Amino acid sequence: MNSTKKSIKSKTTTLLQPDYYLFIAASILILISILFSYSLSVYTVIYFDYSNFHFFLRQAFVGLLSILIMWIMAQFDPTKWVKPISMAFFILFFLIMIIMPFLPSSLVTASGGANRWIRLPGFSLSPVEFFKIGFIYFLAWSFNRRVYDQPTKMKWKDEMLLVLPYFGAFLVVVFIVAFMQKDLGQVVLMGAILFILLMFANRSMKFFLSLGFAGIIAFVGLILAAPHRIVRIQSWWSMVQDSILSFLPTAIANELRIKEFPEPYQVSHSLNAIYNGGLSGTGLGEGSIKLGFLSEVHTDFVLAGITEELGFIGFALIVSLIGFVVFRILRISRRCTNQIDHLFTLGIGLMIIFSFLINSYGISGMIPIKGIAVPFLSYGGSALLSVSIAVGLVLSISRTVNLK
Repeated sequence: MNSTKKSIKSKTTTLLQPDYYLFIAASILILISILFSYSLSVYTVIYFDYSNFHFFLRQAFVGLLSILIMWIMAQFDPTKWVKPISMAFFILFFLIMIIMPFLPSSLVTASGGANRWIRLPGFSLSPVEFFKIGFIYFLAWSFNRRVYDQPTKMKWKDEMLLVLPYFGAFLVVVFIVAFMQKDLGQVVLMGAILFILLMFANRSMKFFLSLGFAGIIAFVGLILAAPHRIVRIQSWWSMVQDSILSFLPTAIANELRIKEFPEPYQVSHSLNAIYNGGLSGTGLGEGSIKLGFLSEVHTDFVLAGITEELGFIGFALIVSLIGFVVFRILRISRRCTNQIDHLFTLGIGLMIIFSFLINSYGISGMIPIKGIAVPFLSYGGSALLSVSIAVGLVLSISRTVNLK
């Protein structure tokens, strides 16, 4: 075994206290999501004739349950629980996603023209949210066994053969998630995590240049394979083209310009909400974006709703809390002496920050909207429970790390 490789801790390692700062920051974000599930759902409850507290009570139940789960998992012995839980998620939810297209409509809920949700008594479950946790652990576990010990200086062909099985596995994930579930956003998220984890698994720069080029080609291919994605790209381009084409020669700009394409409805209202919020916001409960302008303001556009009511100051607070959560996770990752734990916690940190960036860039028009939930904040049980379980596993691992 390579002498530079981080050693695996023995099962007799003395366990320390979990990272309570991480737990507190994540819990505060969950409590904020409960508050805004009430504030931002005013129009929706009227439209569907629900009780005023319909979404609030549901989010409060899931949120408090998520905090409890994080606390319980923080007490786990990571040498006994992290691997079986994570690998069970990887296998179980992978199989569920495979069979979902063939299940009767009474057992699944369609979204975006595909079966993405499993109907269970009292709630629906999105398997891909939980699969991501298992996927990250599988990469960490497998990289530790097969990739990390290999020398950095290898022939390009040998290096590609080394990681070829991971490309094959990821292509299967792409087929299931992007084509069967029509959820390109989750594929982009998992692909980015795979790419960066490989960087930390001791691979060469020439390999990453090749991988990045192949990833761009694959991404373009996935967009061209679905007409609805082409429309989304055109809609996004129509909104940002003026600021980009102004730097190009007139002849080239005219060729690239899309004329008479309607401005994206959702992004337009999202930007209006952000603008209306100003520095200090309109006040809690006083925003207007939730009054029928956006049907999903408490879910995918929760950041726009929060920014309108709390202003830039409130948004900065959210960014600070998310940043602090990721900082604590990366601090745990950096101090792990177990290579699997190091890569896994790094992957969870990347999952949280990439999800936040993809959503925030999408609602501001910087990139096309991908439908990725805001970690801890978006309304919805699956996204909140899954990220809480992920943080719970990190908290468990933090018991093996000296953070002082």
